[in-house]
Amino acid sequence: MEFKITRLPFGLRLNKYQPDNELYTILGEKGIRQMVSDHYDLLAASKMKHLFPDDEKGLNGAKQRSADFFIQRLGGPDYFNQRRGSPQLASRHLPFRIDSEARVVWLQCYAKVLSKLDGVPEPVIEAFWNYLHDFSNWMVNTPDRPSILMTPKK
Repeated sequence: MEFKITRLPFGLRLNKYQPDNELYTILGEKGIRQMVSDHYDLLAASKMKHLFPDDEKGLNGAKQRSADFFIQRLGGPDYFNQRRGSPQLASRHLPFRIDSEARVVWLQCYAKVLSKLDGVPEPVIEAFWNYLHDFSNWMVNTPDRPSILMTPKK
């Protein structure tokens, strides 16, 4: 499967794709937690590692929160709401400077993880990917810096 990444305009909040809850049925809670953990391990070694806790306890907490969110989103128990309240993910990410490049790295890391899932039909992975692709733009809270063309003084 090809995991295509399209750069989306700043502030665009698409909501046209929904993940297939079959992913939770196939992987179960343990599998979703492993998928998220593998994703965070890649992020912690990526060029956007500065956005994630650099200690094991902090990173494990981030992994748990993210896994709780996806477990709930995929039809499992509502752990996220129980532990954190309503997701409100865009506002929860405001303290972090997330630009389109960070979004691309986040997606690239997920593409690596999803490409290694065994026993998951491609349409289920594709539905989750499409959801992640559009959902990830909701977290982008910093516009890209425009390139400044320097002109020589006369």
